[in-house]
Amino acid sequence: MQIGVLTFLTDEGIGPTELGPGLEERGFASLFVAEHSHIPVDAKTPYPMGGPIPRKYYRTLDPFVALTAAAVATETLIVGTGIALVAQRDPIQTAKEVTSLDLISNGRFRFGVGVGWLREEIANHGADPRVRGRLVDERLQAMVEIWINEKAEFHGKFVDFDPIYSWPKPQTQPYAPLYIGGGPANFERIAKLGAGWLSLGPSADALSGQLEQLRAVAGADVPVIAMHIGESTASEIERYRDIGVDHVVVELPTEPRDQTLKYLDGLQKEFARLT
Repeated sequence: MQIGVLTFLTDEGIGPTELGPGLEERGFASLFVAEHSHIPVDAKTPYPMGGPIPRKYYRTLDPFVALTAAAVATETLIVGTGIALVAQRDPIQTAKEVTSLDLISNGRFRFGVGVGWLREEIANHGADPRVRGRLVDERLQAMVEIWINEKAEFHGKFVDFDPIYSWPKPQTQPYAPLYIGGGPANFERIAKLGAGWLSLGPSADALSGQLEQLRAVAGADVPVIAMHIGESTASEIERYRDIGVDHVVVELPTEPRDQTLKYLDGLQKEFARLT
């Protein structure tokens, strides 16, 4: 089983060039990072976990810059976005960022994407949050066209461009593995794009029913990376293997270098108990 971490890299916590090697040296398989371009001062959208939006959401590093630094500082570590907010991103520029990181990491990048929940943040990028699902669909489809074609064009309601050249093309064929984050509302999107699923939940037991639903829609072989939020014990993580998930990322608090490495030492010791 592959075990990695999901975290918010900020200006107040450990940096990617220290975290990446720290994970790799301890046998962790992957580093996934969250994205928020900003937090609007007067945001009214409720925080999904309840209560105020945590401080770390305000201070995230750009995920592509941070993951490039982590990739250069490591040799085997998988790096991924968990999740990139496509409704807020220009598809032509993001397509180039994805293929650039795929190249620099030598195929170790996983492109986790999502629709996003903070309506005011989305609106500040000139996008209508009411149609963010359809906007994400078109932007992903447009990116695929850029990745797989020498001359790419796309004509949709939200994305429209005449033929363009854009390099680099993906090192990973046909392109860097694409994973969709979110719940069952995304299963048709996953099936249509031939993508994987980035699940989010407190336990394998909470995931098992949704996993059966996903496989019924997208096929038995749909790749899944489970983002585990909550206590990270060996027995709990092993349950994911029991339901057919072989890559789990656990929550890593955003803390300075020394505290983070000490926390990773504790996780390493705990996961050594996995059979």
